[in-house]
Amino acid sequence: MQTCVLNFLYRSCAVLLIASTLPLANAKEEPRPRAREAGLVVGVFKTGTLNSITDVSGVRVGHYTKIEGDDIRTGVTAIIPAPGNLYTNPVPAWIHTANGYGKMIGETQVREFGEIETPILLTCTLCVWSAANALKEWMYEQPGMGEHTLNPVVGETNDSRVNNMWADPIGKKEVYAALAAAATGLVAEGSVGAGTGTQAFSWKGGIGSSSRVLPAQLGGYTVGVLVQTNYGGALNMNGAPIGRELGDYSFRKFLEPVADSDKEDGSIMMVVATDAPLSALNLERVAKRAIMGLARTGSFASNGSGDYVVAFSTNPAVRKPRTSDKPVAVKVLVNESMSPLFAATAEATEEAIYNAIFKATTVSSSRGELTAIPIDDLMTVLKKYRALNWGELVGKD
Repeated sequence: MQTCVLNFLYRSCAVLLIASTLPLANAKEEPRPRAREAGLVVGVFKTGTLNSITDVSGVRVGHYTKIEGDDIRTGVTAIIPAPGNLYTNPVPAWIHTANGYGKMIGETQVREFGEIETPILLTCTLCVWSAANALKEWMYEQPGMGEHTLNPVVGETNDSRVNNMWADPIGKKEVYAALAAAATGLVAEGSVGAGTGTQAFSWKGGIGSSSRVLPAQLGGYTVGVLVQTNYGGALNMNGAPIGRELGDYSFRKFLEPVADSDKEDGSIMMVVATDAPLSALNLERVAKRAIMGLARTGSFASNGSGDYVVAFSTNPAVRKPRTSDKPVAVKVLVNESMSPLFAATAEATEEAIYNAIFKATTVSSSRGELTAIPIDDLMTVLKKYRALNWGELVGKD
């Protein structure tokens, strides 16, 4: 009989559920640092207390990780944007598509209404329809729901190098578990949840998160980002050419003799949360700045890449009831106040991706293996290019 093992990761209440009679392939690996713990400080703004998307008040994250048999290495990650019934009281939101080679369920209605009415799920490519159906059922069980149509929001990346996604391994049990595990606190990162079987620049990638808090003079707002990486390019960290130095980057096989083919295609899901009072239009503008943070890491949004950003605001001043027979007043920031939020979004996205890479551990199956980036080699390159310890100069009071 297969067993379920319950593990608690970090200091958070996020839960990793593993359905398997086999040990994790990465169980013997030493704990790996986050980027900032290793001295890789990104940008100029200070982070939130947890340096996570959950620094935005009300945002909760949960994971279900599924390691089963010799070819299931996948999972689902749930982001609950705000308390209460999201259908009767949706949050303002936008979904930006940088390169649309993906399966992004719920995209058109979010752009039509400028609102999100369900939690956000991230999972594997061929799991999105089963996950969306489960999310639909979960929503109908929430207090205050009637017989309405609703718009599940589900994004994906392709983890088929180590996962048999054709087996449709994510269904109601897994989605409900991820939603039940959703909590505030530090988000588990790396090879967990929707990031269990994903890569980044041909190394193991996965889930990463980061946040920024603006100074009081700039509004004091918080921006948090969570990413599910699965894309290629030439990895850069604070300007250090990691991919080139470690000999693993897109199109390498055309530029120098190599035994293995490279992987330039792939996708990334980015979720941006903020407590700034923003309209859907300015959330679109914020979402576009997440792409700038992605580009800094070395991505060029390849032809086969699905690069999506889901951005939302949790501020009560912009959260409207679904129905009202009278006009509803909202208070939003004006355009001239947006630049600090743009900068914070780019910084948090960049660092979230680095955290995914730093924290990811090697995952293998009968289909193949994704190897974690070697920390010692990575640190050598970062030191060579003086990319570390910028925090001694920036981000201080």
